[in-house]
Amino acid sequence: MTMETTTKNPEAASVPPPGPAPAKRRVTQGHRRLLTRRDRITLAVMAGVPTILHLALVWVTALASIALAFTTWDGIGFDSIKWVGLENFKQLFSDNPQFWPAVEHNVIWFVVLILVPTPLGLFLAVQLDKRIRFSRVYQTAFFLPVVISMACIGFVWQLVYNPDTGLINSLIGANKPGHYIDWIGDPKLNLWAVLVAASWRHTGYMMILYLAGLKSVDPSLREASALDGANEWQTFKSVIFPTLRPTNTVVLVVTIIEALRAFDLVFVFNKGAQGTELLSILVTNNIIGESSRIGYGSAIAVVLLVISLAVIIPYLVATFRKERRS
Repeated sequence: MTMETTTKNPEAASVPPPGPAPAKRRVTQGHRRLLTRRDRITLAVMAGVPTILHLALVWVTALASIALAFTTWDGIGFDSIKWVGLENFKQLFSDNPQFWPAVEHNVIWFVVLILVPTPLGLFLAVQLDKRIRFSRVYQTAFFLPVVISMACIGFVWQLVYNPDTGLINSLIGANKPGHYIDWIGDPKLNLWAVLVAASWRHTGYMMILYLAGLKSVDPSLREASALDGANEWQTFKSVIFPTLRPTNTVVLVVTIIEALRAFDLVFVFNKGAQGTELLSILVTNNIIGESSRIGYGSAIAVVLLVISLAVIIPYLVATFRKERRS
């Protein structure tokens, strides 16, 4: 009887039973909050001030340096700026006896950093990745020179290389009259002495980069290699090291940049004289030195910029292509 009534009167089935009406569900919408005027001013200041400083201190100065490279200017008044075209570059490549030695020293700087502290940093990273005892202490000790300013490192190593009371001469007995070894003043030794200090710092930098790369290696690769009977060296050479290709690319770019921008350490040692000439030292000496040849110094800076871009641009292109593929 009930089923027949429901079939005949379908509208009656849709009528809700008597009693209190159920509460309506509120449709939750996205919480919107309009920015107040104070919020907009705060955001504008927080985003605008860094942007303005970046444009003024990086882009404007870089473009101004490129423009000044084609001029002569002594830095006194803008009226003394004269356009000379490529004359600064011609003089730089043909008449400057310090330019090519500076280029050679920058190349030597890169070769030494890539051959000595980079493998040493990789070795330390592999050892610390084994989770040995006090690994945090070792990481801190090896990375400490990286966080110290290059000027402080220069002062410390000046004490080490001191002919009279320095650590090295005292150990080898070269701190006596007639047996002095002038590590900083000798043109045949000072560049290598500075490179030892630079390598001491660069080793910790490479260690941290490689340690981060090793932490990202899939543990299953090590397990599979161990099941195949490979020893520790075979596992590292055939399994671990190939996976560090992105890290190796970063290490290469960082090392090139470090070699090109080397300045602080050399300037503290002997201001880039007597065998330690670098491109960055030539830029400083010509722009803020006694001669104040700002146009000529800017030309050297442009050469340094072009060399840097020749390394950075391919790296950025490869990185963007990799991101698009992924």
